[in-house]
Amino acid sequence: MAHRELLHRHRSVLPKWLALYYEEPIEIASAHGRRVTDREGRTYLDFFGGILTNSVGYDVAEISDAVRAQIDTGVLHSSTLYLIESQIELAEKIAQLSGIPDAKVFFTNSGTEANETALMLATQYRRSGQVLALRNSYHGRAFATVAITGIRGWSASALSPIRVSWVHGGYRYRSPFKDLSDADYVKACVADLREVIETATAGDVACMIVEPIQGVGGFASPPDGLFREFKKVLDEYGILLVSDEVQTGWGRTGEHFWGIQAHDVVPDAMTFAKGLGNGLAIGGVVARADLMDCLQANSISTFGGNPISTAGALATLNYLLDHDLQANAAKLGNRLIQGLRSVAATHPVVGDVRGKGLMLALEFVGPAGEPHPAAATALLEETRSRGLLVGKGGLHGNVIRLAPPMTLTEEEADEALGILTEAIEAVSA
Repeated sequence: MAHRELLHRHRSVLPKWLALYYEEPIEIASAHGRRVTDREGRTYLDFFGGILTNSVGYDVAEISDAVRAQIDTGVLHSSTLYLIESQIELAEKIAQLSGIPDAKVFFTNSGTEANETALMLATQYRRSGQVLALRNSYHGRAFATVAITGIRGWSASALSPIRVSWVHGGYRYRSPFKDLSDADYVKACVADLREVIETATAGDVACMIVEPIQGVGGFASPPDGLFREFKKVLDEYGILLVSDEVQTGWGRTGEHFWGIQAHDVVPDAMTFAKGLGNGLAIGGVVARADLMDCLQANSISTFGGNPISTAGALATLNYLLDHDLQANAAKLGNRLIQGLRSVAATHPVVGDVRGKGLMLALEFVGPAGEPHPAAATALLEETRSRGLLVGKGGLHGNVIRLAPPMTLTEEEADEALGILTEAIEAVSA
C-alpha cells in the first residue's frame, strides 16, 4: 500500500494532533541492524531509533529468541497478581545497577506511566502536592506529567493535579546565565532554586524531577555537577530528587550508565523506559525502599512488567552489558560530535552542537542567533532524501536530534556524517 493512501486513512481515523514526520510521512515496514526499509522499498540508516527506543537495533537474535521462547510457553500475560520470574530477575539487575541503596523496582508500560508513578510516590511520601521542575523539560503526555512539562508546544493543558514551580538550569544555550563560566552558571542556578523554594512554594515540596539531558527539549544539558549542588539544597528541605532517565539511561550518554551519574549524586528515585525494551513496551521506577513502599493502598499493574516485555527487556539489558555498548556510545559519539563541530564551524546556520555519547543535537539559528525552525524542518527532509532518518525537537522546534542504536559501527557513523554534511550545506544554501 502506498504511503499516500495510508496517510489518508490515518488522517480519517486518528487524532489530528498525532504528530507525523515529513511532508510525505512514511511507514517503516522492515528493519535489520541499524537500517529500516519503508513500505515503498526505500532503505534508510536510522539515527533516531524510534525516539531512542531501539537501543540495540533491529532484528537482534538474542532478543527475538527470548521473546519467542516466552511466547512458546503459551503465557503472554498473567498480571502482577502472579509471580513472574523474568520480572523479578530484571528488577534485581536494575536495582543493583541503579546505585540506590536498598532499591526496589516497579514496572510500567511507558516513561509517562513511570513518571506518573514517581509523582504519586513522592507526593504521598511527603504529603505534599508541590513539585519543582526544570524549564524546557518533557516528562510525558498524561495529566500530571503534562503539568511538569516545561515546553509549551507539548503542554496540552493548564489544568493539573499538582502545583509546579519552575527552575532554571537545564537549557543553557538560551539561558539568561549562558555567558557565565560553568562554576558561575551552577551558582546562579542554585541561587535560583533556593529563591524559588523560598518564594514560590510553601517549603514542603514533594520532589524535584530533572532530566540529566533534556530529550524533547533538544538534548540540552547543564554543566556536570549542577544536580549535585541542587541536591544539597533539596536535602535542607527534605525534598526528594527524581531523575528522569527515560532517554539517558542504559549507557546511551557513553560516560555513564545513568545520565545523573555525571553529576556525582545518587537520586532518591529514577524513572526509565524506552531503550530497556528495544521496542517492547516497558518502563518503571527504581527507588529507595522506604519511598517505594510508602503507598498504603493496594495496587497492581495489569500489563506493567508482563512476561513478554520483561523477557525481552532482560535479553536487551544483558546484550547491552555483554557487548559494552556504553563504551561504543562513548567512542562513536566522540567521533560524531567532532565531525559535526567541524561542519558547524563553517556553517553559521548551526548555532550549537551538543550532547554526550549517542545523544547529540544540532540547534539551527538565523542571522541574529534567533531560533530557525524552518532550517531544522528542511534538514529533516534533506537527510531523509539522502537515506538518513533523524529526529527533531527543542522549545522552538529548531533542533535536530541524533540518537542511533548503540550498536552503531564506525562505517555507519561516517556515512551519517557525510549525509549530514551534505544536508547542512543544502540548508545553508
